[in-house]
Amino acid sequence: MEFSSHSRVWVYQSDRKLTDTEVLQAQILLDNFTTGWTAHNNQLLAKAEIRYNRFLILIVDESQAGASGCSIDKSVNFMKQMEQQFGINLFDRFNLAYRDGEEVVSVSRHQFEELLKAGTINTETIVFNNLAQNITELQTKWEVPFKDSWHIQLFRDLITA
Repeated sequence: MEFSSHSRVWVYQSDRKLTDTEVLQAQILLDNFTTGWTAHNNQLLAKAEIRYNRFLILIVDESQAGASGCSIDKSVNFMKQMEQQFGINLFDRFNLAYRDGEEVVSVSRHQFEELLKAGTINTETIVFNNLAQNITELQTKWEVPFKDSWHIQLFRDLITA
């Protein structure tokens, strides 16, 4: 099934890496959720994927039926259930993820600042922009150098030219 490049996405970032077993369990729950996800009794063309054992991504192709306020509420409630089931936090906006070689690491805003000061993270470090709104942004603006991300606004005073 091909999804439009304009399909809406919601990226939820776990505060820890999920084990491979947890990813398999979570994917089944996500698939069950997206299969039954509706908006005003219309089946949504939806799917979910897990990337890097850390990011749970919901995708809805709105060319058939748009996600409504109540259907978005359903997805938020479902993600809160996922948090409880796996003992993770998916709603901490200041849990920042970045690439350290092949690994994807997430740290608190304070830890990120310390790593920036120490030079462990720099303007070229790849960070994850979980504010991506659609598949195109997920493909082009999700994994970006720190200097090109919204994160830089938080730490502008720490960046030297």
